Amino acid sequence: MKLSAVQKVKEITSRDFLINYMKPCRPLILENFVDKESPAFKKWNYEYFKKTAGKTKVSIYGGELESIDRAASKPIGETTFSEYLDLITSTPTEHRLFLFNLLSIKPEMKDDILYNDVTKGKILKWLPFMFFGGEGSITRNHIDIDMSHVFITQFQGIKRIWLFPWEQSDLMYKLPYNFHSLTNIKNPDYKEYPALRYLNGYEAVIKPGETLYIPSGWWHYIQYETEGYSVSIRALPSSWLEKWRGFKNLVVTRHFDNIMRNIFGDKWFNYKVKKAHRKAQRAIAKIKV
Repeated sequence: MKLSAVQKVKEITSRDFLINYMKPCRPLILENFVDKESPAFKKWNYEYFKKTAGKTKVSIYGGELESIDRAASKPIGETTFSEYLDLITSTPTEHRLFLFNLLSIKPEMKDDILYNDVTKGKILKWLPFMFFGGEGSITRNHIDIDMSHVFITQFQGIKRIWLFPWEQSDLMYKLPYNFHSLTNIKNPDYKEYPALRYLNGYEAVIKPGETLYIPSGWWHYIQYETEGYSVSIRALPSSWLEKWRGFKNLVVTRHFDNIMRNIFGDKWFNYKVKKAHRKAQRAIAKIKV
């Protein structure tokens, strides 16, 4: 597996970004995608969040390797948002929040973020998502089901993100009819998963104020180097192929997989594992030709 550093820029024109990064789907770290004068950088902190929504019940998620057969892992517990923030600031923990969006609970907080929009209006400013995690927590290697372009801005802490293009899905042992990888790429077992040796991706380390652009359909494996939180916004897929993939994933693929899993159980999962290995072997053979 080979990882190259993602390029970082302080300033970039919309024309340069759209032509040289968004259209060809190349990742980039933007240092000024969110305006540094945004109220969020002055107002937001854990104490502010506790006062804002500290009593809200949240579901806690842990490691995901044990639920590799599912599109999403199940929560391991429930607590208040305030208690969760106390946890991640007091000790390293793999616990993270999934599908808890403070910005939907307190929509007025969306106005605290001012964007320097290099996409010329493609980003969906009205649909931000917020993510929290403890030091050492991870989000397993996956592609986003809707195939959107994603802009992740770090506000607290440091994240390390590995990125791989859609074209390397077979080398990744992508589970058929799912949107995540069969393997643990952090500690790869090259004997069991030899195709991982041929991966050629990128590594991005983002700090507060920095934004990582993840192109449509790209794999991303997110690691919390420290506790922290980030905000992501999306831009709809650009090409008709990406739009079709996103539509098919949302409307057809995930529902088909759920039906087959309910009917056949482990047999369906084992079939998908075997198919992922076959496709990986074919991908290796193509590289060696």
